[in-house]
Amino acid sequence: RACNPPVGNLATGRTPVTSTTCGQNSTELYCFFPDQNLLHHISPGCGQPRCTKCNANQPDNSHLPADMTDDFFANPISWWQSAQGVHREEIRLDFETEFYLTHVIAVFKSPRPAAMVLERSQDYGQTWRPYKYFSVNCTATFGLQDDVIEEGSMCTSRYSDAVPCTRGEVIYRALSPANKIEDPYSPEAQDLLKLTNLRLLLLKRQECPCHGSGLVEKPQRFAHYAIYDLIIRGSCFCNGHAEESVPPAHEAVGDSTCARSCLTVLSFPCQVHGKCVCRHNTAGDHCEKCAPLYNDQPWKPGDGKTGAPNECRKCRCHNHAESCHFDLSVWLASGKRSGGVCDNCKHNTEGHRCQRCKPGFYRDRGKPMSSPDVCKPCACQPMGSANSTFSSSWRCHPRTGFCYCKPGVAGRHCDRCLVGYWGFGENGCRPCDCARDCDQHTGTCFNGEPFFNIPIGGRIPDLVQTPTNESEEEWKWNDHEQGFSALRHPEKCVCKEKVLGSVSDFCQMKYAYVIKARILSAHDKGTHAEVVVKVKKVLKSGKVKIARSNRSIYPESWTNRGCTCPILNPGTDYLIAGQEDSRTGKLLVNMNSLVKPWKAYLGKQVSDILRTGCK
Repeated sequence: RACNPPVGNLATGRTPVTSTTCGQNSTELYCFFPDQNLLHHISPGCGQPRCTKCNANQPDNSHLPADMTDDFFANPISWWQSAQGVHREEIRLDFETEFYLTHVIAVFKSPRPAAMVLERSQDYGQTWRPYKYFSVNCTATFGLQDDVIEEGSMCTSRYSDAVPCTRGEVIYRALSPANKIEDPYSPEAQDLLKLTNLRLLLLKRQECPCHGSGLVEKPQRFAHYAIYDLIIRGSCFCNGHAEESVPPAHEAVGDSTCARSCLTVLSFPCQVHGKCVCRHNTAGDHCEKCAPLYNDQPWKPGDGKTGAPNECRKCRCHNHAESCHFDLSVWLASGKRSGGVCDNCKHNTEGHRCQRCKPGFYRDRGKPMSSPDVCKPCACQPMGSANSTFSSSWRCHPRTGFCYCKPGVAGRHCDRCLVGYWGFGENGCRPCDCARDCDQHTGTCFNGEPFFNIPIGGRIPDLVQTPTNESEEEWKWNDHEQGFSALRHPEKCVCKEKVLGSVSDFCQMKYAYVIKARILSAHDKGTHAEVVVKVKKVLKSGKVKIARSNRSIYPESWTNRGCTCPILNPGTDYLIAGQEDSRTGKLLVNMNSLVKPWKAYLGKQVSDILRTGCK
């Protein structure tokens, strides 16, 4: 639940600063009327005044500012006293950090001032605002109505009488019926209760009514302010996220024990410290922020009205980061569910949640994502690997570990030639000068039975015997339909490209699916080919459910003059329209499929056909 450190005396252990102190330059003689409560025999009336000397440099005769904030149980008759004859006096208490104020009590030894102001600063003394005005006549002194007449007024006459001449109290309560606050950690409450400095401005002295015509002593010897005790009740400001406080420099067990002892042993002097011992996954001197790894949602103070702790939530960094930060754009994009972005991902991971492997590494599916060894380095053969891929920093696919190969090169690590290629080297592999496979080292054609291992866009043995004297013209298409290259070798493989014709021609194909997809990688599985794509838009789907995510499509084995088609180049966006196998849930691609590099106008054209043309 929302919580707060115990309330204590903020003045304890702290010394106020005053404008003057009696006897600070030389010894002064002063007079006062004794406290009737301290006399063994109470005399009628005011009694006889007493006179003595004050010298700030003599311990037995000094009345220093620290005497206002000492232990009032151990030293009940110690007090601070101003210099003689001053009308305006300032008493200021400076705190090292922000605190919450509940109330102030000043016990005067001299008659209470006829006018004074209690002020607070929230910016370490740069600016000041009044808490309360005190005056015998609020209207005449400050131009304000008296709260005795008008409840909630900023001025009161309740604590400005000259009587009693000694031990008169001035009391201010920050939370009063006029200041109703439901949530003590709300911005409104903070504006009222939070402070870094407190000061009393004593503006006008007044004489004790005991001063009569029979007074023997000089009146100026009574002309001073004197305060027995200045009590400032409050607590460490912790935004509802702590119930203990310690000194800012360190967290000592003894200090928190002291804070608890103050609640039960009133004679035990205790300082209220300003650094919170934060809970609810919060951090900072005032628990004003979330702990380093707990920034998945915006920080909030505890709710003092409902008691809700409003804990900070841990970021999902999969044990690969020690801190995270809150990002508003990520928060809004998630529908205000998660806004944490992990900092300095370790173990070769990256991403908002350290959820993927860095370039040059791939995920080991046999280990949990939280494992420090989840990302393994790519093991690509340097000679056979492509220097530039669609993401130039990737050496292998981050999910599968398959390397990106040079033309004519195959294998998970790009360490061998494709079937139908030879001469593994710096430029990849060269096509065999024969319809069938050849020796991968010499390029010599084999005369034996064909070896069927069909890669994507690769050179394969023809299923039909081909005359060896076949001319170059016979390799090309005889009609006017466009052809394009397989693996950048137009002299060896030309695939017949399906053209987007009329509306009726498109509709007659009865495509099960139409998608926009980016080709991520293509893999030779030996018995079949598999292409990993990222589906970016679904224009049509059939029985197989298609989501905007990564999935595989399966080119059917189609051959013509020793080639597999159509070609799907990694890193390129395509419009793909094809059939499906609802039994296995596979999306199929064959020579009847429409495979075109994506263009916006092409996508619109197909969308219009699907919406209006095919009925």
